[in-house]
Amino acid sequence: MPPPSPEPHAAHGAHVSHGAHVPYDARGPHGELPRDVRRFTPGERAVHWATAVLMGVCVATAACLYLPQFAQLVGRRALLVTVHEWSGLLLPVPFLCGLASRAFRADLRLLNRFGPHDRAWLASALARGRQRAREAGKFNAGQKVWAAWIAGAVLVMTGTGLLMWSTGPAPLVWRTAATFVHDWLALAVGVVLVGHVWLAANDPESRRGMRTGRVARAWARREHPLWRPPSEDFDPDAEENGGQSGGRDGQDAEASARPHH
Repeated sequence: MPPPSPEPHAAHGAHVSHGAHVPYDARGPHGELPRDVRRFTPGERAVHWATAVLMGVCVATAACLYLPQFAQLVGRRALLVTVHEWSGLLLPVPFLCGLASRAFRADLRLLNRFGPHDRAWLASALARGRQRAREAGKFNAGQKVWAAWIAGAVLVMTGTGLLMWSTGPAPLVWRTAATFVHDWLALAVGVVLVGHVWLAANDPESRRGMRTGRVARAWARREHPLWRPPSEDFDPDAEENGGQSGGRDGQDAEASARPHH
């Protein structure tokens, strides 16, 4: 009788507790690891791309409304105003719909967690890489700062936009102040969006992750060494009872390694 096959084991650094289920990088029948790991679910990618389209429409229509060259080229100012207003009002909708996804909520928790390794990552980035090690979980510190900033900007832009839209109950001084904040914040959003697109253009694997939901395992280990991707058969959106799986929604290693009492 052949000896029993050894139990599957996690790769270096993976956390597997007593009674753990499928390790995050479950091996194939010959002991090989899958080349890719899942980074985003279809629902998460839909939230990103819907938000990106609405944000792009807001920026494009704002440019046509405020820059005379574009305004003369496009014309139809009343239509541009209507499209700009409604795309701005719809901007929070993809996020609110995404809250129905367990995977999306798990990513929000990770984005809201800022640890010592994130501060070290920022220090290294500000030093322009003179510090070699940049440890990161599923999201690095730059991505966490970006997510917090753009979320706050969307809230402020929506609030000031509503004040500008309401010509009746809001006092004139409120609408004037809202216009000032809205215009300058819109300029800041445009500049930061250009930086966001530029960084994405220089990171093909990150773009593939947002396009297909999967990234190369080697890239994940190099760029996000503290990230523990979920097992291949784990579907956060389909589980109703907080299903058990290696990596628990792809949480960071420092969180999963926390001692249990």
